Amino acid sequence: MANGDTHRQPRSWPVRQVRRILDLPNDDLRKTLLVTLAVCLVCSVLVSFTAVSLRPLQTAYREGERKQYMTAILDAVPGISDLVEGMDPAGLEERIVDLATGTYADSIDPRAYDQRRAAQDPSMSTELPKDRDVAFIGRRANYATVYILRRRGSIELVILPVHGSGYASTLYGYLALEGDGQTVRALTFYEQGETPGLGALVTNADWQAKWQGKRVRDASGRIRVRVASGKVDPAADEALYEVDAISGATVTSQGVSRLLQFWLGDDGFGPYLQRLSKRRG
Repeated sequence: MANGDTHRQPRSWPVRQVRRILDLPNDDLRKTLLVTLAVCLVCSVLVSFTAVSLRPLQTAYREGERKQYMTAILDAVPGISDLVEGMDPAGLEERIVDLATGTYADSIDPRAYDQRRAAQDPSMSTELPKDRDVAFIGRRANYATVYILRRRGSIELVILPVHGSGYASTLYGYLALEGDGQTVRALTFYEQGETPGLGALVTNADWQAKWQGKRVRDASGRIRVRVASGKVDPAADEALYEVDAISGATVTSQGVSRLLQFWLGDDGFGPYLQRLSKRRG
């Protein structure tokens, strides 16, 4: 009668090698290194799989946050809610702007463009010289997303994403301007890590409401909109451009002024806003 072992299939080379490693003593350096390598490999595969599988959820979450803040900024602007009644705020016209020229870059899909990621990519961003980096952002994406609300063919509202360094974090927000690009309709910050009760008050609704109606530039074209060094005197000429500083948060207040100065200037949306102004002229 034939021995059953004669029918056993020979083990493949990888199986023999794994068996050989497992048969080594536990204190053998080779076994320790190989087992560690195997564990790292398995963990890296699991982490990569998890990151890829969760990416759609992360994207959906960010999009939900964006819609929420777009709704908030529209609700903060008197009269705008009537204009967008029945309209999904995320359905506002989205355009990509070439910041260097102020023109629309229609070849870029706004739904696929990530401005933050682009700012980290040297091929899609510009490193700012220190004398021009007044918002302390380091690099600026070459393109930016703007949101436009039209009424009877004319631009009623243009919403610009802005960001800059505060005291303990980077402040991210939206600046809403009237169609002429010269009057603030709203300023809101949706992401920040400033000191609670102090700099974090940039998200306070009462403080944000003070920006409505402030003028961006004076008659000479100089950018004047800013946070004052203290309380604004309603009778002073500066009251047309300034809002009260946040008590106890000097650096954060200065950060808001700097980011507005940057994004309204030549390295930000300045060229784009000049084009808007000329079209209305």
